[in-house]
Amino acid sequence: MTIQSQVHDHFKIFAGKLPADRSISTFAEQVSRFAAEHAIAAKSIGVEYLESADRLVITLGYRTGGESYPITLQSVSLGNAGSWEDGRDFTDLEARMRDAASRIDNIICHELFVTTDGELVMVFMTLA
Repeated sequence: MTIQSQVHDHFKIFAGKLPADRSISTFAEQVSRFAAEHAIAAKSIGVEYLESADRLVITLGYRTGGESYPITLQSVSLGNAGSWEDGRDFTDLEARMRDAASRIDNIICHELFVTTDGELVMVFMTLA
């Protein structure tokens, strides 16, 4: 595999209300179904929680015309993110990220979002 296989220029947007339990299962189903139905090679995700609209936005970056493979999204709460002050030592938060990743197989990429109450949620795109 070369870095060129990661290059992509197609994107799909998924948006909707984040359930109270912070589950992304509905989004995961939509993203997985899109990848399968369009036989794409998923390369990246973007995740943003829009507080003002109370919506979660997920973008999927992908390639067409080549290999395709099944993907899924999984989320893990990392608890309260704490302060985002300049100069903060993020060692504890980085350890929580490593711990979350250690329990998930076949990670392609990840993203983070922070809820209005400061909960940090890590979203993994994985090979299904």
